[in-house]
Amino acid sequence: MTLRLCIAAYTCRQRWYGPRTLSGSPLFRFVQIEAPWALGPADGRYVIRGHAGEPRWIMVVATVVAPPRAGRLRRRPRRAAPMPDPAPVAVTRVTLIDARSVSGDPAALVRERDLLADLARALEVLNDVIRAHRVAAADPALVPLTRERLTVARVGFGTGELVADGRWNHAVTVPPVAAAQRRAALEPTQRLVAVLGGRDVVLACEVLLVRAIEDANCGHWREAAFQLRVALECALTELLAWTGQGDIDARLTELRELRAVTGELANTALERGLDEAEATQARHVLERIQAALRARAALIG
Repeated sequence: MTLRLCIAAYTCRQRWYGPRTLSGSPLFRFVQIEAPWALGPADGRYVIRGHAGEPRWIMVVATVVAPPRAGRLRRRPRRAAPMPDPAPVAVTRVTLIDARSVSGDPAALVRERDLLADLARALEVLNDVIRAHRVAAADPALVPLTRERLTVARVGFGTGELVADGRWNHAVTVPPVAAAQRRAALEPTQRLVAVLGGRDVVLACEVLLVRAIEDANCGHWREAAFQLRVALECALTELLAWTGQGDIDARLTELRELRAVTGELANTALERGLDEAEATQARHVLERIQAALRARAALIG
């Protein structure tokens, strides 16, 4: 669904209608996240509209911790103090509010929610916003949000006046992602050491695949299909240098067999987005390319 961002401020008290609590104020579900960097959109309130232009979400962006503003521009470098304190960083707080109101006890409503599902849906919406801002600002440096990158995530309910100000009647913190097992945590470090030490290199197909993974994680399977087609062809060429080693020959045979379906997915993506079955096929291609690249990396040791 295409999301349209309306930069004009949206006044909760005047525009939000629906069932009311016993106190006379409607309740609104929200998901609030904090990230230790600037997400892109300027601080303010945004309306995210859905079908037929109906308000679907209200997004409130606020910088709660920001680096101090620089004074007069200094043309000469200043002497750095030994053992300086860490410089403050921007912390962005985004509150995504469901425009549809409900009634009931806020605590009971929170207990009935699937917190992880609510957070996952909110991240999808926010990543669509970041994606739109990347295009509007022509800024590829902006990165999508993932649960692992958040410093905190909250789900709750509150009246319009409260949630628009980043507060609530009742909310809970979503549990953080469990720490990865030591082996899984060490694998990227081992590969990095190999690259930095000159024993390995970063392949072009790996860079392309990472871009496809980013699109896939955000649910942008149409764009992922384009990346996968090029990543597959690139992998088939670059992995030839490791033929005869390990099971690389079998991996190459498997990737060649995926050429047809990968091309069909990319051709379909030229005309429209991928449906669920096609997205499943694209995920399979992505996973098989990943497996082949892991097999090559294992040869380096």
